[in-house]
Amino acid sequence: MPLDTGNVRRLHLVTDVDVDDTPIAASQPSLTDGADIGLALKGAREFRGLTTQDVADATRIRQSYIEALEDMRLDDLPSRPFTIGYVRAYAGLLGLDGDAAVSRFKDDAPDDGVELRAPIGVRRERDPRLALILAGGLLVVGAILLWNVAQRAITKEEPPAQVAQSAVTSTAAATPTAAAAGANAGDGSVSLGAPLPAPVESTTPEPYKTPGLDDAAANGGSVDAAKIAAKARAEAEARAGIVDPSKQIALGSAFKPKGAMLGAAPADSSGVILQARKGATLVVRGDGQVYFARALAAGEAYRVPRTPGLTADVSDPAVFDVYANGVLTGRLQANSTALSKLIPAAPKP
Repeated sequence: MPLDTGNVRRLHLVTDVDVDDTPIAASQPSLTDGADIGLALKGAREFRGLTTQDVADATRIRQSYIEALEDMRLDDLPSRPFTIGYVRAYAGLLGLDGDAAVSRFKDDAPDDGVELRAPIGVRRERDPRLALILAGGLLVVGAILLWNVAQRAITKEEPPAQVAQSAVTSTAAATPTAAAAGANAGDGSVSLGAPLPAPVESTTPEPYKTPGLDDAAANGGSVDAAKIAAKARAEAEARAGIVDPSKQIALGSAFKPKGAMLGAAPADSSGVILQARKGATLVVRGDGQVYFARALAAGEAYRVPRTPGLTADVSDPAVFDVYANGVLTGRLQANSTALSKLIPAAPKP
């Protein structure tokens, strides 16, 4: 029986011999696939057998951002410039065109912050309330200007103040200058006397003199000669019984707080207090570490703890008064002093 092929001009019968076991290659996803750029990138990623964690490790982008980008959850992504950079890096990792991926992202998620151009042929209408606001502002400004003009006109029309005759007579009898002023008060002119001399400046401080400058100048400018002269003068003053007030010490006087109390608590104190009469630095060291370091102001005091082996380094030893058990015992003698030497010995039983 003949085979009826109908309108088919060429019929090819496939036998088992013609079947090839080679698998048909699936087409590679492109940026135009999917409803948006996120699905397109997701399809390309799944085609290559990558996970979102693989993409995050390769692009240094958070995995949560990769998932939000594939789902187009823009609220979960950073600012738009960063998101555009993520799209370009993601596409580049998958071997796709980064610029084309960014272009489709901008088409799928346009920027709402960019002002859209008005269609051609459409007339832009202004808000009618703007004209009302402008007219109201002009009325307010005009009213303020008119009020200022009226106030100036009223001020000019006011008569000048009259000076009582009795006051002029009494003033004229007091001083000749006042009499002349009273005589000219009728015509509105005032006669001024001679200018007073400038006041004498009484707050000008005395010029500062550098210590030792006079001795150096008297000895030809030599520093050594100035030191010798200063030492000789100090010895002469000592023989004559002249004592520098700044070097006098009222031994035995009680301690009086004149500023902040620093250092150990009263219960942990060794009984020694260092009080600065002027500004100076104090550094307390022991066992290779610094226990205290500060620039003390005048009146501030440091309470020495009972910790053994402490040493006090000061910038000027003559500035620090030493109190032991609340009584002044002297002043520091060196820039570095072992505090154990300042602690008073316990009374013998």
